[in-house]
Amino acid sequence: MPETQNYLETKPGWSLQQRDPQFIQLLMPLWESLYRYYFRVQTSGWENISPQSKVLLVSSHNGGLASPDMYMIMYDWFQRFGVERPVYGLAHPYFWQVPLTAELAGRLGAIIAHPRMAIAALHSGASVLVYPGGAQDLFRPHEMRHQIHFAGNQGFIKLALREEVPIVPVISIGAHDTLFVLADLYKILQQLHESGMPWLFGLDPEVFPIYLGLPWGLAIGPLPNIPLPVTVHTRVCPPIVFERYGRDAASDRSYVNACYELVTSQMQQELDDLVKSQESRVNSQESRVKSQ
Repeated sequence: MPETQNYLETKPGWSLQQRDPQFIQLLMPLWESLYRYYFRVQTSGWENISPQSKVLLVSSHNGGLASPDMYMIMYDWFQRFGVERPVYGLAHPYFWQVPLTAELAGRLGAIIAHPRMAIAALHSGASVLVYPGGAQDLFRPHEMRHQIHFAGNQGFIKLALREEVPIVPVISIGAHDTLFVLADLYKILQQLHESGMPWLFGLDPEVFPIYLGLPWGLAIGPLPNIPLPVTVHTRVCPPIVFERYGRDAASDRSYVNACYELVTSQMQQELDDLVKSQESRVNSQESRVKSQ
């Protein structure tokens, strides 16, 4: 077992030690420029995170592989708590197949999306950022941009129950307008795979979108993108604390289902409220301009 653990720690994403606070600090000026001038981020709710506590941050993915709101949330975290206070982000195994991006992600604090690594991060005293919807959430159709879409993935609930940590939802709008996902051709790709076509890197991509965006114009497949300069709004919601915790709670399927429904429904309500407040603000500004 120790030999297996030592072997894994040499692979990207399987070690907490790959995180590099100095590298993160080096990137902060770049992130600040994107935060203030490119995405013009508006954020709220950071008082819901205690500077001393560890939490499980649960968010929805937006904007394709660029996922700009994720980096803007990371900037907010480090700006408020400092780069020395670690937060580890869980990343899909597919993400670690490209050596350059794998190394950069590891230095930023990304770890492979595996229960062993999430538990190790929490046991170290760090917080963890998880996007349960994964690739399906990243490339959900544009018409679903204001929907919480976790695709039924409940691993984060079991993690929170087992490790007895509060869930802090983080929602955002705007980033899914940095590209326009038209459709998902995954079912066709899945049929080809069942007919004998192998998966790239031996991993199921889970999605195969068609989207409009930079730099491709029209892109087919989960290709990386350059996000359009759209205003991003983020909100850190109040912590969600469940009635009971522990291994027994994490093994109770009906209880896990109930906790999952509680989290997704509360996050959807928060997202709906954020959308309405922004639409109201825009309408008010338009009315003010017309009256002048």
